[in-house]
Amino acid sequence: MATLILVRHGRSTANTAGVLAGRTPGVTLDERGAAQAAALPGRLAEVPLALAVSSPLQRCRETLAPLLAARPGLTLHTEERINECDYGDWSGRKLAELADEPLMDVVQHHPSAAAFPGGESMRAMQARAVDAVRDWDARVAADHGDDAAYVMCSHGDIIKALVADALGLHLDLFQRVHVDPCSVTAIRYTRTRPFLVRLGDTGDFGGLAPRDGDGGATAQVGGGAGAP
Repeated sequence: MATLILVRHGRSTANTAGVLAGRTPGVTLDERGAAQAAALPGRLAEVPLALAVSSPLQRCRETLAPLLAARPGLTLHTEERINECDYGDWSGRKLAELADEPLMDVVQHHPSAAAFPGGESMRAMQARAVDAVRDWDARVAADHGDDAAYVMCSHGDIIKALVADALGLHLDLFQRVHVDPCSVTAIRYTRTRPFLVRLGDTGDFGGLAPRDGDGGATAQVGGGAGAP
């Protein structure tokens, strides 16, 4: 089967503002996010890509734009099922404010039981994303061969949920996975099982430096802003 190259969108204006963007329109890449996107073609230069798939949201399309410009023959497909989690009434609110919501403890420690008011459950989010990847993987393999690779640009919680599925982890453990903006995660699917071959690779180790605060004990809903 094919190799899936998952790219989280570059750092966004919502990431730097500490806001849970969700599907709020008008969220774009910030200056650093645009630079991260500009570097993506060079990072993937040695990888032949069969096609590109994107979440419909603007920040994902902006992230893939430099890659598409560098590879004029690369076809872009939009996939609604890898859209950001529908956070419902939480969308557009400050993460610091959401930390006091009782539901946040469930999101952190028992996400398979979490459903966002006016939005979707985290179980539904994972199920649709996994279905999308399985469908695209079969399509790429059928059209381009089992050794083909394709790129898919999505969102932090979506990518973490896909990684958990690939590793056979229960969704309740997916908050232990972290992916920075514009990081690359690669999953190679085979007939009998997937292999995680890259996880959250940015080529930048600044995010490993000690930080003030809780030491990363809490997983940021939506994925966080990455290294300062």
